Amino acid sequence: MKLDETQSKKVAAWIEEGLKLADIQKRLESELGLRMTYLDVRFLVDDLKLKPKDLTPPPAPAVPAAPAPGATDAAAIPETAGQPAGRVSVSVDQITRPGAMVSGKVKFSDGISADWFLDQTGRLGLAGVDKTYKPTQEDVQEFQLQLQVELQKLGM
Repeated sequence: MKLDETQSKKVAAWIEEGLKLADIQKRLESELGLRMTYLDVRFLVDDLKLKPKDLTPPPAPAVPAAPAPGATDAAAIPETAGQPAGRVSVSVDQITRPGAMVSGKVKFSDGISADWFLDQTGRLGLAGVDKTYKPTQEDVQEFQLQLQVELQKLGM
């Protein structure tokens, strides 16, 4: 969605006031007559090169999506014997957590549940779980595969 210069300045002013994206979404509809999804508002703010004040930096990712410089090698993730793969479940949040491009929930085969997120740079991370927790290598692989399928369903 393209905004004219006046509308863009209004959105920038709202960001400067410290409004959250959900509040901007409501104001776009009530004051400008523009009905947008939350995700559309996030993309709009990004397109305008604005940074909402409600976004806090996400915690360091616990599970990288792909090896990155300085990232933990997948072979270094400890395995737990006797845990069959195939019991990992992944869901995508209807409302994305602040600071993330997309987020959701995962339940690993050992019964541990966590929140997952992809940050603005595309790094995959876990939250809401003990920082010392490491899923099995099979669970990580299945999680990444299921996540890819879920994101493809959303056109991402």
